[in-house]
Amino acid sequence: MQNTAIAGIGSRLGRMIGGKGRFYKKSLIMIFIVSGIPGLILGALVYWMAGGRMESELLQLHYRQIEQRSRNIDDQLGNLEMLLSHWAFDNKFDYSLYGNDFVKNFERTQDITKTLIVMQGSNSMVKSAELFISGQQPVLFHPEYMALDAQTAGNVYEKLVRDKHVTYWTQWAFDANYPQSKDLTLVHLIPGGSLQPFGALIFRFDNEKWVNMMKTLTPYNDGETFLIEKGGDLFISANGNAYNSPFVQALRDKVDGSGSQKGSFFFEWKGTTYTVSYGNLSRIAADWTYVSASPITNITSPVVFISKLIIAVSLFALLIAALLAWLASRRIYSPVKRLVSLLGGHTARGEEDDEFTLLEKHWNNLHRESHELNAKLAEQLPHVKESFLHRLLQGYLYSYSEEDLLRRMEQFKWEVRDRQFIVLFVKLIGITSLEGKFHEGDEGLVSFAAVNMIEELASQHFEQSDTINFHDMTAGIFFIVPAAGSYAKELQAFSEELTLYINRILKMRVTIAIGRPVPHVSDVPLVFERARQATSYRNFDNANQIIDLEADDLETGAATDLQYPFTLEREMIQALRTGREADTLSLLESFLSEISGSGAKEIDVQQGMLHLLGSVQHAIMVSGINPNRLFKGANLYEQLSGIREPKRILEWFKEKVVTPFLKELSSRSDSQVKRLIEQAMIYLQENYMKDISLDNCAEHIGTNPYFLSKSFKQVTGKNFIDYLTELRIDKAKELLRDSEMKIYDVAEQVGYQHSYFNRIFKNLEGMTPTRYRELSRNS
Repeated sequence: MQNTAIAGIGSRLGRMIGGKGRFYKKSLIMIFIVSGIPGLILGALVYWMAGGRMESELLQLHYRQIEQRSRNIDDQLGNLEMLLSHWAFDNKFDYSLYGNDFVKNFERTQDITKTLIVMQGSNSMVKSAELFISGQQPVLFHPEYMALDAQTAGNVYEKLVRDKHVTYWTQWAFDANYPQSKDLTLVHLIPGGSLQPFGALIFRFDNEKWVNMMKTLTPYNDGETFLIEKGGDLFISANGNAYNSPFVQALRDKVDGSGSQKGSFFFEWKGTTYTVSYGNLSRIAADWTYVSASPITNITSPVVFISKLIIAVSLFALLIAALLAWLASRRIYSPVKRLVSLLGGHTARGEEDDEFTLLEKHWNNLHRESHELNAKLAEQLPHVKESFLHRLLQGYLYSYSEEDLLRRMEQFKWEVRDRQFIVLFVKLIGITSLEGKFHEGDEGLVSFAAVNMIEELASQHFEQSDTINFHDMTAGIFFIVPAAGSYAKELQAFSEELTLYINRILKMRVTIAIGRPVPHVSDVPLVFERARQATSYRNFDNANQIIDLEADDLETGAATDLQYPFTLEREMIQALRTGREADTLSLLESFLSEISGSGAKEIDVQQGMLHLLGSVQHAIMVSGINPNRLFKGANLYEQLSGIREPKRILEWFKEKVVTPFLKELSSRSDSQVKRLIEQAMIYLQENYMKDISLDNCAEHIGTNPYFLSKSFKQVTGKNFIDYLTELRIDKAKELLRDSEMKIYDVAEQVGYQHSYFNRIFKNLEGMTPTRYRELSRNS
């Protein structure tokens, strides 16, 4: 746009010179007259400056430009390191990759390939994003899956994994046939933060783009720019020179002899004077030194020639000026004064349609463009702030120092000096309640509406606040308040008012965890995680709760005993084994109602339901069915952990666990056999205290002992005598826990003699009945 405007001005100036510019015609002679003497002085000054002063100025200008551009490069490298660290801590690259069969598990293989493609496209500098997994059969994603032979893996990739650093830069030859062809590489061992990594995420960079980026450190076409690692073998030259070339070696010796990490100096090489600027780039596990050398002789020589030419022309103009000085007029001052006014001087009226009017319009255009760019920057700033805050709360900025974090926040217009930081975690519940406006599947809409309410209310109570939407009916609030004073009352009032608004407008309940104030930004992720965990200690009933971590003792609040309904669990599993869907769901509902009774915490209910899920999966495995195949490899524990409402838990159990198992069970056993075994199980439950054998049980249900034994094992997954023994021991454990009966009476009550009962109880439970009673009552 600027070039177009300048071209337009030049065109109009040309037309004016051709005869249409009144001011130009009347002022041209006077301009030559008054420019004679100043031109002579200017030529002498330019000649003097070119002789020495200009070199010094060019050196300082070169140093400032290179330092500014090096900071830009440092930011780009820092972003690449942060990007790779973010993916290294992602759960896609955890220990489950080690030893995984990527041929059979092709869905995960495709997912990893897509992730690497996204990583590769996230930055134009990245030539390829790779994942290497060591083991008996080394694997490489490039980004597609490929198996490596032991020689290639050992010579190329295993060395990267065995490095003492978790994250580091290197120049590496990935083709053993071309050891001199090396790529600049950024490596992060996986899993992130592990002391025993088994693989690595690798960014291989485009050498040509690196060269182009390094050329930005050279303001002129000629010269040399290179990066070198201190104490390492990493070396990159923008002009393709070798590490030991004479010019590069001379520059390295000069920089090493300076004794400082950054600076600038003049350097003479083969009759050419260079301005040399150097500095330090602090990278992960290494320090890089950049050196930029640019020749200034090509610049000063034309200036010296032009200065001499200016002197000659000025002398000639001076002779003409002596003859035409009387033609000077005050009219030349009018456009000059207008130009001075645009630059901050006094305003004045002048003629229109001259050269200075066009300059004025051009200046206004540039000024308007500047305002538009500032407006766009202000529009994008909230999104950049939100991204930074999200990474801060999630702990992705752990590698930054406190001062780095404060400086970045100041760049985002936060006032962080002499401040303390407070985080709140908000969790919405009750989306499935009858009074709610929303339904399952509207979690994103609910989160959006709640965050808008939080932002509006927080801006009314606090001067600096920001809200993060996690899009799962949870949100985080970040407050920056003065360091002096306590804000407990203000936070409590804000939480109560927010609770009231959400109850009244969204018809939902809310749990708010107020974190402890911290004076350092680096402590914010830990406090936020603590606040997130605190919401798990809420009461499981559908009620509002405000948890202040500075005032509440979560450990004390979580000390209530959890009464796990073992009887309901056993009855539900029995109904599930025999294919009674209605009874299974009814007992499941009773189980959840029992475990989520008055005073139950969310974390207790979650742990209880996870325990029930484990027992159900064990029963499924005992029945001869593979849970992984039945549930298609889904992580049921992860899915159940994310559900926080009773109704949704029941629906999930029915849809994800009960229905698939019963469908599979019905395809394996016919209904007549299941009914027969159900009769046998009922007979055992009613007569376990008597002397029961396989024969009299078979006689009772009208079949032969052999068929009963075989069918019983097929349907329940247990032998007849094992099931009877387990049933008697479970009944005995109930009597030991809930009654004062003597051990002798308990044995007779469940159909055992005293001595045999003690022996079989210890074999199954690992302790005597007396010891079991003591432990159950103490707990």
